Amino acid sequence: MFKHMLLPTDGSAISESAVRTGVDLARSLGARVTGLHVIPPFHVLTSQVAMLEDARAEYERESMALAIRHLEFIVRTAASHAVACDTLTESGGDVYQSILDVARTRGCDLIVMASHGRRGIAGILIGSQTQHVLTHARVPVLVCR
Repeated sequence: MFKHMLLPTDGSAISESAVRTGVDLARSLGARVTGLHVIPPFHVLTSQVAMLEDARAEYERESMALAIRHLEFIVRTAASHAVACDTLTESGGDVYQSILDVARTRGCDLIVMASHGRRGIAGILIGSQTQHVLTHARVPVLVCR
């Protein structure tokens, strides 16, 4: 069945729940997992260019620290279930495209991810990374709510 699952996380409680589901499924199937955290691109509006350099550096430092914390959760969860696990962090570009690219390049045959359930105007304005992954994925996607 499934041999290699991709577990994207944004560190939210619902994302951690999806990670637990993915690890449980991987254990039952004898599969391995890859944890992924995608750092969204740095965006800021300012007329003072000097401020951008400091802000960008701080954003990158804080984003990497958060990524490490989110991925450590996946590593601990996988280890507690004796599931083989590796992790990586991607940055820049569209989050959903990074998820799809990693699934393709790592040979993942299932993506297990959370949906925050945004609907209506919030879903339209904020967008849904999960919806984009569902629409464009070439492998099955298990959506946890």
